[in-house]
Amino acid sequence: MRIAALDIGGTSIKSGIWTGDLPKEVKEQDTGAKLGGAHVMEQAKKILRGYGSFDAIGISTAGQVDSVNGMIRYANENIPGYTGMNIRDILEKEFSVPVVVENDVNAAAIGESRFGAGRHMDNFLCITYGTGVGGAVILNGSLYRGSCFSAGEFGGILIHPEDRREGEPFSGCYEKYASATALVDRGKQLDKSLNSGRKIFERLEEPKVRELVDQWIDQIVYGLISLIHIFNPSGIVLGGGVMAQSYILEQVRKKTKKQIMSSFSQVTICQAQLGNQAGLLGAASLAAEILERQH
Repeated sequence: MRIAALDIGGTSIKSGIWTGDLPKEVKEQDTGAKLGGAHVMEQAKKILRGYGSFDAIGISTAGQVDSVNGMIRYANENIPGYTGMNIRDILEKEFSVPVVVENDVNAAAIGESRFGAGRHMDNFLCITYGTGVGGAVILNGSLYRGSCFSAGEFGGILIHPEDRREGEPFSGCYEKYASATALVDRGKQLDKSLNSGRKIFERLEEPKVRELVDQWIDQIVYGLISLIHIFNPSGIVLGGGVMAQSYILEQVRKKTKKQIMSSFSQVTICQAQLGNQAGLLGAASLAAEILERQH
């Protein structure tokens, strides 16, 4: 079984070949997202052609995904023209193999559930902090997609109602304050040279930078408090590049445990283990299931 997997993000497309172990021939290329959905699909085709023959394709992608029909239900302005695009039809027509399409955080959660931090937990939440805030829900070992494939839109938790504006669905919401983008925006307000997470954490020992990061961590915790009390999960798996910083994980654990009811304190808060390969592994394993059902 040889499966080609793509993880389509707003910044880059990660790809690899999966044969049942870790992805091989892993590559990463610019998405060119601002050029629109049609361009992204041409990029995907070009990348896939570079892998020669394969038996199926697994796609992990940004946006809300109708996983039954393999199409994008909704995508924001990060990829113009992506909403309504039927990725499965486009790629099955091009390569004549089965194609599975899943939301990127859902795919990452499946990857973590089967191969990573969630493999010993039947009920957990997966939350990624990057350009936005993405979420996924694993209940009784299975992905919960909701009534129209969009469960886990944790970035939409309202944490600052005073900033709510009509016509802007995410105004005042978690994503605007707890994402890595929000952290970098805070950094640039303090010092224009603090224009990336890496630069911010290089200067973490400076009191003003530490204060800025601590305030951002507080925003992360506000959302976690609500999620823990609603879902009562056995664990929360935190993903995204910024979560590789040990200081963040340590402070998130400490502050969250102090602010939730003691009866919920058994929750495990841990870092995702699979890094950039989580989405690839999740998408590939979903494609493998399709092949297994066909035989």
